Amino acid sequence: MQNLSTRLKVFLVIFFTVMIFGTVGFMYIEKRSLIDSAYFVIVTMATVGYGDIHPITDLGKAFTVVIIVMGVGTFLGVIANITEVVLTRRETESRMQKLNMVIGVFFSEVGVGLLTIFSRYDPEFDVIRPGLMVNANWTEKDFQKAIKEAGAHDYGAKIEHIDFPVLKSFLLERRDFLVRLLENPVLLEHQSFTDLLRAVFHLAEELSYRQDFEDIPRADLNHLAGDIKRAYHYIVVEWLVYMRFLKNNYPFLFSLALRLNPFDKESSVTVKG
Repeated sequence: MQNLSTRLKVFLVIFFTVMIFGTVGFMYIEKRSLIDSAYFVIVTMATVGYGDIHPITDLGKAFTVVIIVMGVGTFLGVIANITEVVLTRRETESRMQKLNMVIGVFFSEVGVGLLTIFSRYDPEFDVIRPGLMVNANWTEKDFQKAIKEAGAHDYGAKIEHIDFPVLKSFLLERRDFLVRLLENPVLLEHQSFTDLLRAVFHLAEELSYRQDFEDIPRADLNHLAGDIKRAYHYIVVEWLVYMRFLKNNYPFLFSLALRLNPFDKESSVTVKG
């Protein structure tokens, strides 16, 4: 998409350059008005050629040939690239809609549960909690601020608070689901969510190889805490991005997500007044 946009910009620059060059040249050579000159250059480049305005002098005819050679291909390139940009954008929007459906399933099946579990281990939970209390009145500016602050927060997991068997059980029960998500080609459109899935899946793998958490070394516990910290960070940021998407596109889903906010200690699916 980036290469396509760059190519379109190049064609537009050439198009307007030829347009200005042709208009000024036709005014000077054929002694036409600005409007007539611009009109003549446009219909020439567009290959319409109504014939109502045409060069009279030999120099004007030669100049018109130059405009045709330089301008027709450029004009067609602009039209072709604009069409391609529109079609590509529609295709991208369609894929992003599908991707957000996948992200929604992830949070329903895994993400919200993990956020609830991770927040219990976070000694700084009360520090970040106020900034994650999304409500129906949040604006784009509020979401941007929250995402920025969430991305900058130094997430942690106090080892003494971590119930590794519970976390392991939670993740292994959903391991097949995570594998299927990773196999989804649509995820290639969203690098940060792919990174999130890899972080969560890696944590699940690390836990799956450990049968006993009673006598493992402190260094290994710190390693697992680091894996939790990584996954925790990714999920919080992506949860905010997903909440913004729901608010802008699916108010009814946003309403449910608000009531199930894992950072709200009084969250309840029940609608209260």
